Amino acid sequence: MTDAVIIPILEIHVAHGCNLTCESCSHYSNQGHKGLLTLDDAKGMFEKWHKRVVPQSFSILGGEPTINPRLSEFLTLARTFWPHSKLCIITNGFFLHRHPTLPKVMREVKNASIEVSIHHDSPQYLAKINPIIEILKEWVRDYGIEVIIRTPLEKWTLRYLGEGATFEPFNDQNPRKSWEICPCRRCIQLFRGGLWKCPPLAYLTLQNEVHTLSKSWDPYLKYQPLNSDCSDEDLKQFLALEEESFCNMCPSTTILFKLPTPMRSSGG
Repeated sequence: MTDAVIIPILEIHVAHGCNLTCESCSHYSNQGHKGLLTLDDAKGMFEKWHKRVVPQSFSILGGEPTINPRLSEFLTLARTFWPHSKLCIITNGFFLHRHPTLPKVMREVKNASIEVSIHHDSPQYLAKINPIIEILKEWVRDYGIEVIIRTPLEKWTLRYLGEGATFEPFNDQNPRKSWEICPCRRCIQLFRGGLWKCPPLAYLTLQNEVHTLSKSWDPYLKYQPLNSDCSDEDLKQFLALEEESFCNMCPSTTILFKLPTPMRSSGG
């Protein structure tokens, strides 16, 4: 095998569940998924892949990654296998206060950041997130870490039809266009030992396990991830492939909508 291939982005779920219920989440984190990644399972995947691919950016997310009580340790583990990659925790921020050692670990591993996505501007939501923003300001001041705040309030797009038992693909018959407008077309997922093209395909298996999807999803559930024992040529082809038939599950036009409040009745 040749040297590891540099790729733009590699992402991993350390938690599949989420405290928010953002409509049309591309990771299906609003659909009742559960489960935490263990450090041992992560290590097993990292060992298999770190000599095959080197991500410029390695994102730890979910779901909501701060639900995993060992979040900080995933940073240290990832740095062991990818010493030069940018490490990024992508979070809604609500539970960052549960991880007081996180900024210290970030400073130690270096080249790491926290990206907080603010999903809504309702008073209820802001009342929850504003104290977290103040904590982050303290972390920046005391540890010199990088924090990025994103507010995608006007950029929510419909990714599928319905939810739960009524969950359906678009089947627009224009996979090229679906790929061109896909916001996660370069977001390769490391999941269950393999590399997956994107979040919607990777976590569709979880969606089927939770909800037993209709037969309209059968073509998409046949997707097979790339295994770590693949040939160099297979890896090259996987990384070069743009649209494919599986992209047909997603919309071929951009459908914007105003996100309803994602707060659960318990307050998140």
